[in-house]
Amino acid sequence: MSFLTLMSISEQQAAPQAQGNLLFGLLPFILVFVIFYVLIILPQRKKQKQHQQMVENLKPGDRIITSGGIFGTVMDVHPDRIELKIASNVKVDILKSAVAIILSEKTETKESKEPN
Repeated sequence: MSFLTLMSISEQQAAPQAQGNLLFGLLPFILVFVIFYVLIILPQRKKQKQHQQMVENLKPGDRIITSGGIFGTVMDVHPDRIELKIASNVKVDILKSAVAIILSEKTETKESKEPN
């Protein structure tokens, strides 16, 4: 056998090993992405869906707290905003995305029983 034939045979044998090494080299990056996805992205999506559902279920009369910390009562719900009563004769329009918490009756009773 000639030298060129031996070189071509060795190159053909080395090629599959290079592909295996490439996959093995990318494995840590793939694992980091999977861990990142499971620990960060999935819980955030779940939280976002819960918030969206909470905002969609708003109705007049609900007591809420905005992300800015304003307490108020929902007076009217529009497709993109909410009319919020924050004091007597004071109404403001806020975006639906600004709603942080819907106060339940249990939360309100706990607040009213606590001594000031």
